[in-house]
Amino acid sequence: MNSLKIEIRPVTPPDVPAISALAREIWQATYPGIITQEQIDFMLEQRYGHERLYDDLEDADKWLDQAFHGGRRVGFAFSEIYKGEFKLDKLYIHPDVQRQGVGGQLIEHVAARARKLGYPCVVLAVNKRNEKAIGSYKKYGFVVREAIVDDIGHGFVMDDFVMEKKL
Repeated sequence: MNSLKIEIRPVTPPDVPAISALAREIWQATYPGIITQEQIDFMLEQRYGHERLYDDLEDADKWLDQAFHGGRRVGFAFSEIYKGEFKLDKLYIHPDVQRQGVGGQLIEHVAARARKLGYPCVVLAVNKRNEKAIGSYKKYGFVVREAIVDDIGHGFVMDDFVMEKKL
């Protein structure tokens, strides 16, 4: 399979509305049937509201990257130092270009940053019912480290696997 050639650029303040809109589009294509629409709406506002994204851009321990193919924004990855580990906190690829190597290129970009900063692995959390994402992460060298249930408020939980990729 050929990988799409992408360009990875940092997210900047003028990109925030487009990242928020792309997150909503991808989540609506991914999460119905995995979590409720109410939880989707809650989590989108909590994680992709404009103010939250602007705050994330100001945090020196967070990196927000976006992928472009042919001038079109097709995905993004957010990484951070979290509880002493290097975490891939968000990785979302537009459904039109999934399974074409975009996610793998973003994962490698994040892994290179983690290596450069001296971290031995990259960790992430993925919904236990998101089988496509779990399969993709395994393809790129992630293994399940543990299962967690995290209360995120308003009666919602994240029922996730924590996965890690040794560097």
